[in-house]
Amino acid sequence: MKIENYDFLFQFSIFNFQFGKMAKYESQIKYINAPVERVYSTLSNLENFRPLLENAANNPMVKEQMEKAGQDPAQLEKLKDVQLTNDRVAIPAPMIGEIALAIIEREENKTIKFQTEQSPVEANLWIQVLPTAEGTKMRLTLKADLNPMIKMMIGSKLEDGIDKFADMLAMLPYGMV
Repeated sequence: MKIENYDFLFQFSIFNFQFGKMAKYESQIKYINAPVERVYSTLSNLENFRPLLENAANNPMVKEQMEKAGQDPAQLEKLKDVQLTNDRVAIPAPMIGEIALAIIEREENKTIKFQTEQSPVEANLWIQVLPTAEGTKMRLTLKADLNPMIKMMIGSKLEDGIDKFADMLAMLPYGMV
């Protein structure tokens, strides 16, 4: 097959350089001492996180940990602005308005898939859970459509952030949430 339109090939190669394939970041596998059914049911209903958000702002231990980490505990006040439904979490973002993650697919006791809404970057987040003899193992995968410059600037932060997010989810009290 002969391609007559070289302009098309040039534009296609420019597009691939600028927008390429989505960057992929995976957490380490985390182990949770709770049955997969409990972990899945907690993570697949975002309303379950409302008490955690409400308690975090008033918890002196959380404020102390933030100070130790060099973060401003006053930031906890912003948690009251987070909007939660069963399928969606929306977080106010300065100069952007709101960034939201919505659950787009659930596979019971296996996978919860999220997609960004109202975000400057298209991204997907997958939470995968599998049963083990001791409880549950979990891995998070983030795919984000980043141009090469942004990827160089924040790629390592996203890699670290996805692992810290997985650590946080693994530490949740699944018997109490």
